[in-house]
Amino acid sequence: MTNRRARSRSLCAVAGGAALLLALSACSSSDHGKSSSASPSTSATATGAGGSPAKVSGTVVVFAAASLQETFTTLGKDFQKAYPGTKVVFSFGGSDQLAASITGGAPADVFAAASPKTMKTVTDAGDGAGTPSTFVRNELEIATLPGNPKHIASLKDLTAPGLKVALCAKTVPCGAAAQTALTASHLKLTPVSYEQDVKSALTKVELKEVDAAVVYRTDVDTAGGKVQGVNFPEAAQAINAYPIDQVKNAPNPAGAQAFIALVKSAEGQKVLSGAGFLKP
Repeated sequence: MTNRRARSRSLCAVAGGAALLLALSACSSSDHGKSSSASPSTSATATGAGGSPAKVSGTVVVFAAASLQETFTTLGKDFQKAYPGTKVVFSFGGSDQLAASITGGAPADVFAAASPKTMKTVTDAGDGAGTPSTFVRNELEIATLPGNPKHIASLKDLTAPGLKVALCAKTVPCGAAAQTALTASHLKLTPVSYEQDVKSALTKVELKEVDAAVVYRTDVDTAGGKVQGVNFPEAAQAINAYPIDQVKNAPNPAGAQAFIALVKSAEGQKVLSGAGFLKP
């Protein structure tokens, strides 16, 4: 059993590619480990139509899996500091619901999903601008009440009579991963509730409405002392890859490219790995 706390990281990003040229000013962490901002004079360009420079400006709308809420919020703030005048607006939720919104015409610049399957929903509909790339991976963990009063030590323990367990809905990446782990263990589990995203499942534990929930390790970390984490070996067979892509009809394509580059940059990866995400 382990408790983890997400660690805040300083952030500066320098990323480039054939379709994108970023120039972010250097930044350094403070003595207290707070995220630092880029210089107000920072400027950056992205490749526009015909290869001409396109300045990164305006609002960037990012649809992202609920488990990315803390880290992406941090990245969004630093993005705004690096590109004065920009604004990053997030919509966090279950990846399947976000994918449905995008294919239904909801305006978005970037989609970061918690599984390739949910990203495929967008790309199959022709709503992806390019080839999605995996930027992190995540592993499941059991979240229990602090002190683990029910003495849960394994995935099998969740099937004990009378134990109240919450799972993510099977259509949500964290729920699909939980089902994969249960199947690999030849276990059947009927939860008291299926939640629409991982944060909702975790909240059930925090509010003491259930004894445990199968969530991501990163969510246990960010919850701090509100829950206690229990590792289980079957989680290694159900690791989720997180893909990211620009939405085809992105209102702000230059901003989308810049945000994706930030997420995939070395410093962006430090923020993510510091929160417990695994390398892509």
